Amino acid sequence: MKTGSDNHPRAADVIVAAIAARIASGELPDKHPLPAERDLMQEFGASRTVIREAISALSNRGLVESRPRYRPIVRKPDYETVLHATGDVVRHLLADSGGVRNLYRSRIFIERALVREAATAAQKPEIELLREALRLNELAIPDSNEFYRTDIQFHGVLYRMPKNPIFPAVHQGYTSWLAPHWEKMLRSPERNQVNYRAHKSIFDAIIDRDPEAADEALTNHLNAAWEYVRVTFELDE
Repeated sequence: MKTGSDNHPRAADVIVAAIAARIASGELPDKHPLPAERDLMQEFGASRTVIREAISALSNRGLVESRPRYRPIVRKPDYETVLHATGDVVRHLLADSGGVRNLYRSRIFIERALVREAATAAQKPEIELLREALRLNELAIPDSNEFYRTDIQFHGVLYRMPKNPIFPAVHQGYTSWLAPHWEKMLRSPERNQVNYRAHKSIFDAIIDRDPEAADEALTNHLNAAWEYVRVTFELDE
């Protein structure tokens, strides 16, 4: 298949479309390497520069994982891939204060539903996962970096409980998009203790099978956290 001269502005796009179609069909299997650059150059009648441009575009879309000195690895599209591909757009939106506020409020909306679902439907294995996440969170109170990591894990369990792959991908998106600002938040063992108590209130309401109390505990926790988050964005409200 020929794409025209290497200077053709659409050459790399044609190659991207062809390779993306093969990934979607399974012809290029998930977690397997792409064909060698030389083979792609010969197949598409393109220069190394155009092939590398196409591979870079595939990587930006989350369809391949580029590794220095190794052939790129195929990543079949999934929910995580979609969020990865839109990450740059979301981060651009976060430059606007309204975008930040809306993103954070969407997180509250989703997590309120998740804790209500957990309070009514969570099974013992899921409860034990949340209990262990809470235990690790308490142990990490003196170490703010570790506390931050276990905080993410605690909320991550809530996203995994419904066994719907969309929710863990969404949680990863929230974590990635807001992380640069969460990392700027003032932290201390005293503040960690407050957050741990909030997590425990959520957990207690879930094991008591009280969706109203779980919703209230979660909402209070994230509203309080917003007061710390918004400072890093220099927001007035």
